[in-house]
Amino acid sequence: MARTLIKNGTVVSPTGRHEVDVLIEGETILALLERGKSDSLNITADNVIDATGKFVVPGGIDVHTHMELPFGGTNASDTFETGTTAAAWGGVTTIVDFAVQRYGENVQESLATWHKKAAGNCSIDYAFHQIIGGIDEQALADMDYLVKNEGITSFKLFMAYPGVFYSDDGQILRAMQQASNNGSTIMMHAENGIAIDVLVQQHIARGETDPKYHSYSRPSLLEGEATNRAIVLSKVAGNVPLYIVHMSASEALNALSEARHEGLNVFGETCPQYLYMTLEDHLARPGFEGAKFVCSPPIRSKHDKHDHHGDLWKGL
Repeated sequence: MARTLIKNGTVVSPTGRHEVDVLIEGETILALLERGKSDSLNITADNVIDATGKFVVPGGIDVHTHMELPFGGTNASDTFETGTTAAAWGGVTTIVDFAVQRYGENVQESLATWHKKAAGNCSIDYAFHQIIGGIDEQALADMDYLVKNEGITSFKLFMAYPGVFYSDDGQILRAMQQASNNGSTIMMHAENGIAIDVLVQQHIARGETDPKYHSYSRPSLLEGEATNRAIVLSKVAGNVPLYIVHMSASEALNALSEARHEGLNVFGETCPQYLYMTLEDHLARPGFEGAKFVCSPPIRSKHDKHDHHGDLWKGL
């Protein structure tokens, strides 16, 4: 295999910055060498890169992407080709996307569909989580099949979006029990979708349809409640690994922190919009300018009694 030597750069690792050279063979890092020692060690390479004045970092792994996702009558703007090319330019060398199964669809067929979308179109490595939007006996059996035969080790469920992806507590518990038995991880979109739908209809009845009401109809309390409920269900299911996706609210983070303090196998993530954007500065812009910032969970208010930004930064 071809060897590459990256010299004179500053390596950034989980332990800090290091003035070392990096020797790579194929796609494997063979060694980190003391600066300037490659010659005395008779290290040879097919390609030598001078990284003077630059940082050398491991390739990023983005574990939550949605390429070509159909949702709400439209599709995600990125294809696997454009999305993975952009990722490569940003230093991301692996993505984990979501294969989508909705009510009435077959889990194995949905995964095959996403393989077809990605095949031959990706600039970097990729893998899949599996969304289970319709939990029934067949879907539960398919979870085992995907773990054993397809290399899928994580399944995403939704406590939001009734009629599309929503699972009730009983379905969630059964899927968690299945995951506990087959060794996989459950990922959760944690918002109380049933209560949110009531609030949405009430806002619509009052004519409150500007983009900012998207946030008002999805209060942080309902994200915190759903997160806590998901954690309790995971505990009932035998402490199954639980990964809470795109957390936006202090209440949700508090529930996660308490669970981890208790020793539960619970993890979480957030997104840049929840660290930097606010309802007042972005979502409240008039018309479509505000609609550009609609996401779920929503961007939170900077005047909320909780410092969502600050708490999320501390939680990182």
